[in-house]
Amino acid sequence: MVRKRILLTVTVASLAYVPAYAQTKPDAPVSILPPGMTEKAPNAPAQPQPNSLPQPAPVVEMPSIPVEKPLMRWTAGDASALLFQIQNIGTRGLNSADYEPAALQAAIAAGEGEALDRAAKTSFDLLYGDMRDGRTPKAARVQWLVKDTDADETPLDMLMAKALATKDFEAVLASIEPAHPEYRVLKTSLANTPAANLNQQRLIRANMDRWRWMPRKMADKHVYANVPEFNIRVVTYGKTIANYRSIVGKLNTQTPSLLVPAVGIVVHPPWYLPQSIIREEVGPLIARSPAAARARGYTWTGSGKNLSVIQQAGPSSALGHMKIDMPNGEAIFIHDTPNRQLFNRPTPRAMSHGCVRADRALELGILLGILQTGQGAQDLAALIKKGKTEKVPFKEPIPVAITYFTYGTGLDGKVQAFGDIYGRDAPVIAALSAPRPVVMPPVIKAPDVMPTLPTATQVLR
Repeated sequence: MVRKRILLTVTVASLAYVPAYAQTKPDAPVSILPPGMTEKAPNAPAQPQPNSLPQPAPVVEMPSIPVEKPLMRWTAGDASALLFQIQNIGTRGLNSADYEPAALQAAIAAGEGEALDRAAKTSFDLLYGDMRDGRTPKAARVQWLVKDTDADETPLDMLMAKALATKDFEAVLASIEPAHPEYRVLKTSLANTPAANLNQQRLIRANMDRWRWMPRKMADKHVYANVPEFNIRVVTYGKTIANYRSIVGKLNTQTPSLLVPAVGIVVHPPWYLPQSIIREEVGPLIARSPAAARARGYTWTGSGKNLSVIQQAGPSSALGHMKIDMPNGEAIFIHDTPNRQLFNRPTPRAMSHGCVRADRALELGILLGILQTGQGAQDLAALIKKGKTEKVPFKEPIPVAITYFTYGTGLDGKVQAFGDIYGRDAPVIAALSAPRPVVMPPVIKAPDVMPTLPTATQVLR
């Protein structure tokens, strides 16, 4: 009788699938024959050594494949209503050709079904996305650091569902259109600008789009500092209650656009100099004449690249007697200045290191203190007279918008151009005039070699 021997060799990775009695050392063969049948079979293969055991293949993470949501159903009437909006979107400063009207019209003519659903969704997402967030690509929004949360609050799928349910596409579009009074002024100005005046139309459209880069609504109380206008406004419930002339950043230290909360005011503030100013201006002064630097209120520690400089509060302090405490990563804020005669200069007043200097800054600080702390003017004035550095926290923050609008309502109530001091209009106008860039969906490529999962190696003889 030929006795056969059946051996089962298992890898470490497959021990969980082997019966308990067979879970011995993985580098030794395990006999599953009855006792006594232990003779070695002729020509039996050599047993694998521990270092030659099959190794588990590396785990390859498969790319995630986005799951497309079911398409919402569009009737021919709904799609026609959307097409009508696209054809008339020029009144809102956008270009109808950006929203694929020909493809949508062809899909309507072909009849209802998946093709129409897809065409309508494409046009809807493009149009309503631009109205909510702006048509200009981010790359053309030079130093625009305002965070807009409208996309989180009004996602496109929610807007589409509402439009299809109510059949009122105009109301849904209007619900995401900027609610700022200045946007409505620009919209009216665009309607009243002759078609022959192409440059003015382009300028108005560029500034209408800038309003779409902002949150749709501002808080009831806010501070609005428009850089090209060289002006700061305090707004409460839609009314401008105070105006202050401003000085903004030089051409090589431009003021960026921000929307940040002011949490208080600081009277007689020290100035912690940024490294750029230390490196280019104050550091050389300290090295050349330490006595002159001390006379200007500078104190410092360290040296070279580790030099830290503070200008103490005082009559020569660059921050003057007040700054608005508005923490942000750009270290930009509104503050006083000892050189108040500069506000009498005609515009452009681009002379700062990037921050915004305010005329009558103490008045501005007292006004914000009254609005946000409830303290009276006399209490705040007494605090200022003490001459000490004091922080006056607000009971609740007030938003400060530092913006860049080159067309709008001036202090005299007339609509006018303010001047493009930093040359930021050109990329916006160019982007709005050019055809929409085609954005292809990401191509998901399968791996060249599919991963092999580790399995048990069975040797049968």
